[in-house]
Amino acid sequence: MGLLTHKVERSEIASGDHIYTWRTVFAYSHHGIYVGGSKVVHFTRDQNVVSGDPILFSAPLNCSSASSTNVSSTCTNIPDCGFQQKESGVVLSCLDCFLGEEGLLYRFDYGASPSVFLTKLRGGTCTTAQSDPPEAVIHRAMYLLQSGFGSYDVFKNNCEDFALYCKTGLLVLDQGALGRSGQAASVIGAPLAAIASSPLKLFMTSPVGLVIATAGMYCLTRYATDIGVRTDVTKVKVEELTSFHNCKSSKKRKNENHCDTREVTLNQTDTPAKKLRRCD
Repeated sequence: MGLLTHKVERSEIASGDHIYTWRTVFAYSHHGIYVGGSKVVHFTRDQNVVSGDPILFSAPLNCSSASSTNVSSTCTNIPDCGFQQKESGVVLSCLDCFLGEEGLLYRFDYGASPSVFLTKLRGGTCTTAQSDPPEAVIHRAMYLLQSGFGSYDVFKNNCEDFALYCKTGLLVLDQGALGRSGQAASVIGAPLAAIASSPLKLFMTSPVGLVIATAGMYCLTRYATDIGVRTDVTKVKVEELTSFHNCKSSKKRKNENHCDTREVTLNQTDTPAKKLRRCD
């Protein structure tokens, strides 16, 4: 495991791995699930968005122009590269198209210790949460390729959120809370740490001490938002995902639709069932 990221060779990845690649000179990374056969399932912006529009934490496909029944006509690596259901952001791509021009491959680490997590200066590279078995991960990814993963949101539902859900089955309960993405936590955490450490200027004469204090606050902010330690996440079976999202949308519309409380069916690898609000 590298200090900043975990670069790997193609021969080192296995089916069910959460992989990512950096975009725009390491400005942000794009995440997906490797499902074997040089294929990656990942979450991008909706196909109706102009491909040239810059959107953080997402990336246009090299093998674009996909629809519910059509696949890419420009990539010849695999026959179904670019497959995408209509109005869905979940796409199946070959590994080459997923990596893009940079072509550098990294693997996201699960089960990281708190000390290792805190040494990672960049968010979106590891989590303290444990991964489910590869079979469960691939099942979620392929299921969502057909059913979609909701609307893309930079801070609450991006490509890293998609991959984290496929690996863990965990979702954030609070509609207004930050998503599971470590990248989003870093973007928000850095300015917050700078603001929080500003009063320390009155007590610290050394710039080095102030930098260390700011870095410490930044790392603690990232750690507090990691899905492995958060208390506002719950495990949701992929077949229940649509109902889960629908209920959250109903809450946002101030209960325009009636919701009742019932138990959500969980995977065999999941924790004991928790009560969620489900829409009829």
